[in-house]
Amino acid sequence: MSEKTILVVDDERPIVNLIKLYLENAGFHVEVAYDGTDGLRQVRALHPALIVLDLMLPGVDGFEVCRTVRRESDVPIIMLTARTDDVDKIVGLELGADDYLGKPFNPRELVARIKAILRRAGAAPAPPEAALTLGNTVIDPARREVTVAGDPVVLRSKEFDLLKMFAQHLGLVLDRDRLLNQVWGYEYFGDTRTVDVHIAHLRDRLAGSSLQVQTVRGSGYKMVLDDPPV
Repeated sequence: MSEKTILVVDDERPIVNLIKLYLENAGFHVEVAYDGTDGLRQVRALHPALIVLDLMLPGVDGFEVCRTVRRESDVPIIMLTARTDDVDKIVGLELGADDYLGKPFNPRELVARIKAILRRAGAAPAPPEAALTLGNTVIDPARREVTVAGDPVVLRSKEFDLLKMFAQHLGLVLDRDRLLNQVWGYEYFGDTRTVDVHIAHLRDRLAGSSLQVQTVRGSGYKMVLDDPPV
C-alpha cells in the first residue's frame, strides 16, 4: 500500500466524506471503515501510513481499536472525539494515540497535522546520538532506552522525545508551542493539552529519577537535575 494511504475509521459518513475530500485534494489516498471491526481488518490488510480514528464507534470502539493497533504496530494515530470530557482524550493518549482533535474540527487543521506527523515519521535518520548521563538517569537516544538508578524505564514514543528535548535543554524554560513544534512537528493550533498530558505521564514514569520536570507558571516547563526523591 502507498506510503500516502490514510485510513479513516468513523461511523459518521458526512464527516468521513469531508475528511476524504480534503485529504484527496492534498494528494493522499484514502481508505475508509465505518466500524471498529472493519477498521482493524483494514489496518492489517492495508498497513496505512496513518489512521484517523473516531472514539465513538459501533461494536469495537476507538479505544479498543487503538489498544489493539498499538500491540501490533507503531502506525501514527490521530483520534477524533465529539465529547468535551478531557478524560476521553487523556485515555486515548495513554493508549498510544499520537494526537487528537475534538469535533467539530477544521479539516484544514487535520490535514496539516497529518502532514506534520508523516513528515517527522519519514525524516531521514540522524547520526547516532551519544547517551546522556544526568544524575542517576541515563538516556540513550540511539536505543531509545532510559534507566533510572540502573532500572529500565518504559516510555512511549512521545514521552521519550519530550524527555530528550528537556535533557538537551536542561534548566531552560520550554513553552508549549515550542514543544509542540519540536516534538509533535506542527505549529500551535489552539489546544496545548496534548503537551500537558504527556508531561504528566513523563513525571510519573520518572519517579525516583534525579531529573525533575518543573512547571514555570505562565511560561512552560523546564527540567532540572536534583536529588532523587526518597
